[in-house]
Amino acid sequence: MTKPKAIVIHGDGINCDAETSFAFEYTGFEVERQHVSDILSASQLLSVAQLLVIPGGFSFGDEIASGKILALKIKNSLQEQLHQFIDRGGLVLGICNGFQVLVQMGLLPDSNRKAKPTVSLAHNSGGKFINKWVSMQVPQDTHCFFFKGLTQIELPIRHGEGRLVVAGGDDSAEADIVRSRAVLRYDEDVNGSFDGIAGLTNDKGNVCGLMPHPEAFVRWTQHPSWTAVGAGFPRPQLGPARHQGGETPPLQRQMKNVGVLTMPPRDRIACADIPHGLAILQNAAKALN
Repeated sequence: MTKPKAIVIHGDGINCDAETSFAFEYTGFEVERQHVSDILSASQLLSVAQLLVIPGGFSFGDEIASGKILALKIKNSLQEQLHQFIDRGGLVLGICNGFQVLVQMGLLPDSNRKAKPTVSLAHNSGGKFINKWVSMQVPQDTHCFFFKGLTQIELPIRHGEGRLVVAGGDDSAEADIVRSRAVLRYDEDVNGSFDGIAGLTNDKGNVCGLMPHPEAFVRWTQHPSWTAVGAGFPRPQLGPARHQGGETPPLQRQMKNVGVLTMPPRDRIACADIPHGLAILQNAAKALN
């Protein structure tokens, strides 16, 4: 099977590109890390890729607004090529600062050429940078390729400007569209985000923006409960991130082959098949194969 090809952008203050590249390679992608300047000057790179990833970080130091300057650079040099990429079914994932970039470009919640920005990601309601793991729900009716078959996940958030705000207000027509495009909602109000939304997709489900970091949870040892489960239990017990269907995920098969033990659920925490970030990235690979 041919590996799907992903381009991960780096440079200009993006600082999560290395771990994001690792995560996609770990999932089975062929990954190219491309500097922002290189991809803007060689737009044909998109023609041979199936996935474009804008990782987290602080592009241009978050001057003016988070993601604003990078969004302007991409719009001025790559807008038409990016729309063509989306139209032909390419996947686009913006993580944290990358989500902010997609919103600033007007690619979420709509990705058509005439769409104008209708949402923004403002300062957290508490006025502080947040760095913690959170539990989130995936809407049952989501049409986003990245979240097919998933229900509840845990991932870390690391942001100061992650509060989703709708330009027309909470009771506007735009707000109804935003609600329908949500792919993740926080279990608790962590930053004052509209409708508790932690991620959005477009009408086709192939453009996705997330405040949490899926690349930070592709191995069980990345979860903070790792050391709390006790000796002899090499994975934590987390919220269910199960795929629909009966196929046992490859990582679980591997764990069974080496005789790995598991623990019974503890309180609200239940056993997951695979790390939640890995499940999201695997969905992307499946959508492209």
